[in-house]
Amino acid sequence: MLFYTYSIELFIHDRDFSMQAFLNTAVEAARKAGDIAQINFARINQSDIKTKAYNEFVTFVDEEAEKAIVDIIHGRYPDHTILGEEQGLKGNESDYLWIIDPIDGTTNYIHSFPVYCVSIALKIKGRLEVAVIYDPSRQELFTAIRGMGALLDGRKIRVSKQRTLQGALLGTGFPYRDQLDWLEVYLDIFIDFTRIVGAIRRPGSAALDLAYVASGRYDGFWEFGLKPWDVAAGVLLIQEAGGLVKSMIPGEDAVESGSLLCGNPHLFDPMSEIVSKYDDRLKKLF
Repeated sequence: MLFYTYSIELFIHDRDFSMQAFLNTAVEAARKAGDIAQINFARINQSDIKTKAYNEFVTFVDEEAEKAIVDIIHGRYPDHTILGEEQGLKGNESDYLWIIDPIDGTTNYIHSFPVYCVSIALKIKGRLEVAVIYDPSRQELFTAIRGMGALLDGRKIRVSKQRTLQGALLGTGFPYRDQLDWLEVYLDIFIDFTRIVGAIRRPGSAALDLAYVASGRYDGFWEFGLKPWDVAAGVLLIQEAGGLVKSMIPGEDAVESGSLLCGNPHLFDPMSEIVSKYDDRLKKLF
């Protein structure tokens, strides 16, 4: 029995040590990408902007920042897989999947609107384990390790204590690009929330929005059509800060579907109840 207990303690210690090493790598990579972004902030010319799809842009800064992240991660863990917004999948398939967005909020960045961030998450055997969101403009660092809580600049954070939708502050993002067929149902949901809550904000960086839910700045958030690199880190941050997250598409995973709703435990059910009225319409869209 003593040997069994000792073995468990060793396993827990080794896991914590490994996760901290992964987190340290993610933090180093996020800060490096953030430095690249800040150095070039408000210096982007029209010639620096490339169009990936209609109203979807990328700059050399996105590409350089992502390369810096990939170089740091693969420098430490060459056998790990990386999923990045700009380069797609890199590396051989493995149990370790890093999900990265070098600049979440590129449109803001192009327009010198200082709301953007670096987002890095690590999945191990399909489960989110490590998360980092770094805001270079404010030099705020949000971090989380599964089972160890969420931090902002090293201080523990928790979701808000707002108990009712009346007076609540929610974040969201509007459908765009190829999502215009979702606009009608989105606006219906938006109107329902607008009739009840205190206010709604749409700054334009979903990853940062999720970090704000985790830190209690927002009471809740919802959006359609995001990508795994937009939300993976934020989902773990919210969960570790005591919040709840789900996909708005019935039966789907929140990270994979990219259409998610989240909030503190008091508001999660009332928010879900509003959105659930549109389940049939949402199923048809997805």
